[in-house]
Amino acid sequence: MLITMLKTKLHRACVTHAELEYEGSCAIDARLLKMADIHEYEQIQIYNINNGERFTTYAIKAEEGSGIISVNGAAAHKASPGDRIIICSYTTLNQNELASFKPTLVYLDENNVVTRTANTIPMQVA
Repeated sequence: MLITMLKTKLHRACVTHAELEYEGSCAIDARLLKMADIHEYEQIQIYNINNGERFTTYAIKAEEGSGIISVNGAAAHKASPGDRIIICSYTTLNQNELASFKPTLVYLDENNVVTRTANTIPMQVA
């Protein structure tokens, strides 16, 4: 049996650009791509905290160290500069891989500067 698992997350990234006329994708600071182990042209899911939009696109590189998170093409209708988003990628694992697997979680501030990293999410309690 194969199970789809969260591979990586850029949590609370801040959209810097929304370029309707740019070729579709999401441009992400190359440094953040490396930290999150997201590959150029890899499929990503974007969850917009501000407006609830959820959509699929792919990652492309933006200038390293720029802090750019640019939602491009048709997806630019779903996010605006200043919106906080969660960018996720997923992987498919077999049962044997599950026990040792941990996701890569990268937490960002409003300037897309890394505030911390983790590989677990705290348990939600009542």
